[in-house]
Amino acid sequence: MIIGIGVDVVLVTRFKQQLTKAPALRERLFTPAERELNTRSLAARFAAKEAVAKALGAPAGMNWQHCQIDIDAAGAPHIVAIGTVADVADAKGVKKWHLSLSHDGDVATAMVVAEG
Repeated sequence: MIIGIGVDVVLVTRFKQQLTKAPALRERLFTPAERELNTRSLAARFAAKEAVAKALGAPAGMNWQHCQIDIDAAGAPHIVAIGTVADVADAKGVKKWHLSLSHDGDVATAMVVAEG
């Protein structure tokens, strides 16, 4: 059963400008493992985190660092939810996440399905 879906699109150049303008944003939005990635990868991960929030119904109090986007051994992205994100997902009955990331030119896109 599908619990929720979320889609988000990020303009990479605009995202880069925001990170330059507010350097603390990188620490607020991303886990230590994610912070060292290039801007294009960070934009895609931010889109994924936004898509996760949308799939969960945009709950108040979500900590961005409680949602990490990892890459598995085969190179596929997946969601690691802990803390506030895991709590909401558990309460809604989410058992599995599906994630797709895409880049084209200046656009990074993420699609998330929360399955119960």
